[in-house]
Amino acid sequence: MASTRPRPKSLDQIKSNLMKPATTSHFDVFIVEPSGANDYSWSQMKKDNGIDGFSQELLHLSCSEASLPGSSFLTHEITNDFVGVTEKHAYRRGFDGTIDLTFYVMTSPSNVESAQAAPNRYLPIRFFEAWMKYIAGEKKDEVEKETYAYRMRYPKEYYGGLSVIKYERDYDTFLSYKFKQVFPTAISSIPVSYDRSELLKCTVTLSYTRYFIVDVAGSGPKDERKDTRPEFRSQIGDAFNQPLSPQEQALQNAAFSQNQDFEAPRVLTSIDEISRFGRVGDRVSEELAAELGT
Repeated sequence: MASTRPRPKSLDQIKSNLMKPATTSHFDVFIVEPSGANDYSWSQMKKDNGIDGFSQELLHLSCSEASLPGSSFLTHEITNDFVGVTEKHAYRRGFDGTIDLTFYVMTSPSNVESAQAAPNRYLPIRFFEAWMKYIAGEKKDEVEKETYAYRMRYPKEYYGGLSVIKYERDYDTFLSYKFKQVFPTAISSIPVSYDRSELLKCTVTLSYTRYFIVDVAGSGPKDERKDTRPEFRSQIGDAFNQPLSPQEQALQNAAFSQNQDFEAPRVLTSIDEISRFGRVGDRVSEELAAELGT
């Protein structure tokens, strides 16, 4: 048996092994739409809900938070093979079964042509609402009737797919997870408030039966995995550097004149501050503006 005694390690040995930790800030998601059915297709559902021709790239880039999946083994215990010993044997692999995705909700994305803007407004909410309507068999002309009854579709009709790719800044170190038999099970409620303006986010829970890793580090050319998120982040910066509308300026002036508890516009210095504390009228710092390319 090899010795387990501790051995001295040089500083260079420690640095070479520990100075390149993986980070949580670089990832992409790709959603595969359901295949649909013949009687009332998924394409028709998109048309009825006004998202036909939406930008899949925008939907994917809007995802601000995801999670890498987990799994475990289901086991059973065996006793009496050895006196005083209880053994555990694995009999099936179990998966978490759900994954939560959080999306920024954009009203008028600047990277989409004006003719295509309508399908992309509030896209994450409208896309997953349409998917859930499709699962429930809702039809535009019938759902408002008092006698309407839901008729759930067969799973093969509403199953979609999902990929989550975790990569690093060198774009050549990554893990790619592929999920099977994916569909949304919940859209979390979204609070809105007059207290202060914050970035609107939508959290969706997706169900899946299993996942597997399809790609590992260095298995493809670098130029196929470009980081498109900086462009999207610049849109967030642009949104907060826009001047106040006449209505917003009037409300702000009224609040100051009445000595109400009104917070003056602030200078935000990070993406995290924008997502957590940003309000209409706030500005970003010069350093953050340079980082975002605004």
